[in-house]
Amino acid sequence: MAVPRKMSLALAILCLLSCNTLLPSSASSDSFLQCLSSMMPNELVFQQSSSNFVSVLESSVQNPRFVTNTTVRPLCIITASDVSHVQAAVRCGRWNGVRLRVRSGGHDYEGLSYRSVQPEVFAVLDLARLRGVHVRPGEDSAWVDAGTTLGELYYAVGTTNPGFLFPGGACATVGVSGFISGGGIGLMMRKYGVGGDNVIDAKIVTANGDLLHRAAMGEDLFWAIRGGGGESFGVVVAWRLKLSKVSPTVTVANIVKTMDEGVTDVLAKWETIILKPVLPDLTIRVVLQYKQAFFQTFFLGGCSDLVNTMNSVFPELGMTAANCNEMSWLRAMAFVYFNVPVEGLLNRTNNLRYYSKSKSDYVRRPIGKVGWESLYQQWLSQNGNGQMILEPHGAAVGGANTKTTSPYPHRRGVLYNIQYGSNWCCNANDTVAAAALGWLNGIYGFMEPFVTSNPREAFANYRDLDLGQNVIGRDGLTSYSRAKVWAQRYFMGNYRRLAAVKAMVDPSDYFRNEQSIPPLPKY
Repeated sequence: MAVPRKMSLALAILCLLSCNTLLPSSASSDSFLQCLSSMMPNELVFQQSSSNFVSVLESSVQNPRFVTNTTVRPLCIITASDVSHVQAAVRCGRWNGVRLRVRSGGHDYEGLSYRSVQPEVFAVLDLARLRGVHVRPGEDSAWVDAGTTLGELYYAVGTTNPGFLFPGGACATVGVSGFISGGGIGLMMRKYGVGGDNVIDAKIVTANGDLLHRAAMGEDLFWAIRGGGGESFGVVVAWRLKLSKVSPTVTVANIVKTMDEGVTDVLAKWETIILKPVLPDLTIRVVLQYKQAFFQTFFLGGCSDLVNTMNSVFPELGMTAANCNEMSWLRAMAFVYFNVPVEGLLNRTNNLRYYSKSKSDYVRRPIGKVGWESLYQQWLSQNGNGQMILEPHGAAVGGANTKTTSPYPHRRGVLYNIQYGSNWCCNANDTVAAAALGWLNGIYGFMEPFVTSNPREAFANYRDLDLGQNVIGRDGLTSYSRAKVWAQRYFMGNYRRLAAVKAMVDPSDYFRNEQSIPPLPKY
C-alpha cells in the first residue's frame, strides 16, 4: 500500500529534525560552498544569489512544472567541467552533510535530478559540460561522457564511424547517462537489446569520491548502474558503449490510421506480430492520439525487403513503396526526431512551454479489438492533448541470455511498453491542469485489466511519484520495506539485489532521492 504523500512528508520531516546530520545548518552550507571554492573554479558554481542561477537551473529542464517558486530549490548548481570537479563535489557534500542531485539531459519525468520534494538542503551536480564522444573509424565501441545527449552520440558515431550504430531512443535531447541508468528502450532494441545491455565499461565516482572503472568497481556495481537507477550508487561520468554494425540503408515509414479506417483492427493485428522471432530487424512503434494511430516503422534494410515483409506479416497496415524513406542510420535518427537535419541532433533544446505528466505500463497479452474500441471511444477520442506511445519488445529484449545482463526486468513475454502522457500549457489555469491530470489518471485506471499485475510493471525511465515515495527510517536510511511499493514495479525480482549493491557501495545512503534504491538492511 502506497504511503500517502502527506504522511510520507511528515515522517521525513520528523526524521530530519531528529537526525541533525541530514539537515545541514547554515554554517554547514557555508562550509560546503567554501569547500567547493577551494577545489574548483568559482565560475562553475552558481549560488541562489547569482544572477544566472535561474537560467542555469532551467537550462535543460524539460518540464516547467518543477521550476516554480513552490519547488524546493538547490543551494547551488555545480556545472562540473572535469571529473575532478565531480569528485570534489561529492567529497565536499559528504564532509558537510549536503546531498547531491545529479543531472545530465534533464528529462527526469519528476524533476528529481534538480529539485527536492522533501525539505532538505542539497546541491545540483550538472554534467552538461562533461560531454564528448570518443570514437574511431572502424572500432566497435566508444567512450561517451555522461553529459552527452543521445543526439550528440548519434551524430558523432554516424559521421566519424559510419556503418555502426548505438541502439538508443527516439528523443535526441535525452541524456545518455539517464537513458542507460534506467535501462533504455528504443527503436532498435529488438535487434540489439536495451541500452544497458550495450555497455562494456564505465567510470563512476563513488560516495567516497573515488573514481572507479569496471574492473575496480566489480561486476555487481557494474550490473546495477546499467538499468537500476544510476543515481542511487554514485555519479557515472563516462560509459564505454558497444557499437553494432548497420547496413548502409535503413528504411523509415510513417502511416496514419484513423477510427474511420479501422484502426482498432490494425492495432489488434499489430499485437500478434510483435513476438515473431523472424522479425528482429523490424520495429513498428505506435503513437495513439485522439481518433488516430501513427505507425512508425523502422527497418534495418531496404524498402523492397520491408514492403515484402509487411505484405507477408502485416498486410492490414497497407504499406507500399510510396511510404518508404530510405536513408542512412544517422539520417533516420534525425528523421524520427521531428525530421530535422542531422546537425539538428546537436541542439540541446529544453521545454519551458508545456507542463506534462506521464505514467507507464507493460502488456503481456493482446488487448484485442474490443478493448481498443473501448479505449478510443471512452478515453482517446475525448482528449486531443493526451497520448499513448507503444514500444514493442520481443526478440533480443527477451532472449534467452538477457536475464542477468542488466537490471531491466521487463523481458520475456512482454509484448510492449506503454507510455501515457498528458500535456497542458504552463499558462493554463488550475481547471485545465486538473482536467489533464484527471484524464491521465482515468485512462490509467481504465487500462488496469489489460496490463500486467502483481506487480503492475512500470518503467524506471518514466519515473512516476504516484507509485510511491521513499520514507526515511529512524536509522537515517531510506526504508527498504517502504520502497518496495514502487521499486518492485520498476525492478521486480531485481530489487533485492540492487539494494544489496547499494548497501555495499553506499551504506550511509548519501546518494538518495524520493525514488532511489535504499541499502538492504542487515537483519
